[in-house]
Amino acid sequence: MTRAKFTCTEVAKRKHWDPTGVPFLYAAKFTPVTGGSDENKSFFDSSPSGSLELTTMREDLFEPGCSYYLDFTKAE
Repeated sequence: MTRAKFTCTEVAKRKHWDPTGVPFLYAAKFTPVTGGSDENKSFFDSSPSGSLELTTMREDLFEPGCSYYLDFTKAE
């Protein structure tokens, strides 16, 4: 397993592409942490660049300014 730490920079509310589905989708953008703590510096030293965008149907999953761990585990 590999663990990364990202900070949410934006959550955008978008109209759902399928009018028969839920009315809105929420696109969350993330960037790797860069500093502010010894832990963040350690993550930055291992993975200093990248980006991530996730779209969900739930509004309350991610909050701009908050950091989240992202675990990568090989799928079998």
